Amino acid sequence: MLEGTGVTAAEEEAYRLLVRAGELDVAGLAARLPGVDAAAVAGGLAELGLVRRLPGGGERYAPNPPDVAFGPLLLHGQEALDRARSAVAELAEEHRATARRRDAGQLLEIVTGGEAIRERIRTVQLGTREELLWFCRAGHVAMPSEDNVEEYDMLARGVSYRVLYERQLLEEPGMLDDLAKGIAAGEQARSAPSLPVRLAISDRSVAICPLVPRSDGSTEPTAAIVRDSNLLTALIALFESYWASATPIQLSDGVAVAGPGAGTGPLSGDERFLLSLLVAGVTDKAIATRLGVSMRTVQRRIRDLMALASAETRMQLAWQVARRGWLA
Repeated sequence: MLEGTGVTAAEEEAYRLLVRAGELDVAGLAARLPGVDAAAVAGGLAELGLVRRLPGGGERYAPNPPDVAFGPLLLHGQEALDRARSAVAELAEEHRATARRRDAGQLLEIVTGGEAIRERIRTVQLGTREELLWFCRAGHVAMPSEDNVEEYDMLARGVSYRVLYERQLLEEPGMLDDLAKGIAAGEQARSAPSLPVRLAISDRSVAICPLVPRSDGSTEPTAAIVRDSNLLTALIALFESYWASATPIQLSDGVAVAGPGAGTGPLSGDERFLLSLLVAGVTDKAIATRLGVSMRTVQRRIRDLMALASAETRMQLAWQVARRGWLA
């Protein structure tokens, strides 16, 4: 059962005997493990840090606590698994590249079915080394935003996420909470009034673009997997053009922040988040729900921000926010 940690079957059996007995000498182990070199097994366990040799002469051993002793072995096993997964992803991409050179039809693959699309999105994310680009439209084809748990693992590994949200999506129940969680984990988020397609691009080398449902009357969704080609280059350019004109959505950890020329006072974390949502076009009602306050409180805070920025309208406030760098 413990082979995944690098422990052999004989070592595992010896360790279990020591856990049950508390301590044993080599002779005691040999008596319980016929046909096994008990001294070599005990020495191997000691090298792994699973047992310790007791003082007082003789070869007598006691087990170290399993939850402590196996920690480094489990970590090493996880690192080895991650390296293996990365190596497999490299080999798979090399295989696909070879196939594409031999057959141009390999540049585009069609995946059918929500579960198949979801699994492909998961595989692409886990194989990403540097950056993921996302167009997130309202509604979903195969995976709701809150189900994308792989994002947090990848952010923790240092993968960059740039996510562009369609404004209507931010109005969906619970979406702002998910958005705040992603930003807090390191996601770069922006909002646009509308997006042309749903899209995910991994390391600028492969894209997933869900398509319309099949025309034969079924509800099975389809998605195109686009690899290195002029079409992929066009999709990347499409993302970058929308990203450049989109509105940043930011969180603060509660520390007062202010941009250059920020006026007479700094902004709190809630004010910065409120402003970013307001400029992104989120409704007062949705902002109130996210902040856990009433709409009247949100409107009062917006009026206070307008006064701070010497703005008479919300449009002027948005302009002043950009000019003063409050969301830079």
